[in-house]
Amino acid sequence: MSELARYARQVVLREVGVNGQTLLRDSSALIVGLGGLGTPAALYLAGAGLGRLLLSDFDHVSESNLHRQILDRQADVGRPKVEAARQALHALNAECDLVCLPAPLDDAALLQAVREVDVVLDCSDNFPARFAINRACVQARRPLVSGAAIRFEGQLAVFDTGRAGACYACLYPAGGQAQERCEEAGILGPVVGAVGARQALAAIKLLLGLGLEAGTLWVWDALTQKEKRLIIPRDPRCPVCGNPDEP
Repeated sequence: MSELARYARQVVLREVGVNGQTLLRDSSALIVGLGGLGTPAALYLAGAGLGRLLLSDFDHVSESNLHRQILDRQADVGRPKVEAARQALHALNAECDLVCLPAPLDDAALLQAVREVDVVLDCSDNFPARFAINRACVQARRPLVSGAAIRFEGQLAVFDTGRAGACYACLYPAGGQAQERCEEAGILGPVVGAVGARQALAAIKLLLGLGLEAGTLWVWDALTQKEKRLIIPRDPRCPVCGNPDEP
């Protein structure tokens, strides 16, 4: 299949064109977490023609994942998530360079992975990971697309301190609140899928320079179909991106 034929529906868009498609081919992304957020995001990024995806997850596919983690199949239960994802994404787009990171990343390894890509998608499910990813993105000056979903609620935020925007720690204080997990609170598959798809869209827009949305928090209620956007102010005393010693 020729590249032009494969991406014809994107290339015809005035905002993409041949130059934009080439830019996507030359771009890379790190996806941390291959669950309900990361699997749809990975599918759309590989489908869009990104040249390189780094896939980070040290968990294995379980049967309880299958209702929302759309890369995985029944036969994948028990397999490492990164391997199941690599196989499915390769079947979708063999031209995409897929790099599996199957072990937990310490701060140094995470920073190295962030430095290797153009954009980072936080698809993790716990505050310690989110804070670590944010610190690495601030240090490496890489844009961060952060997603979360629980029950019927979804959130999306784009952070880009390289453009003097706020970071994740400006929005949530260190330590955060006790985070609910899907095991206890529940999650409907299409809700988390919609947020993951929005993460992929935000990443593509960042890479193409379209409608930059850094410094905003998108909140969506799937039951009422209501959504709102909130401005995230940069905290000058943020311990990660600001100067905490300022009075």
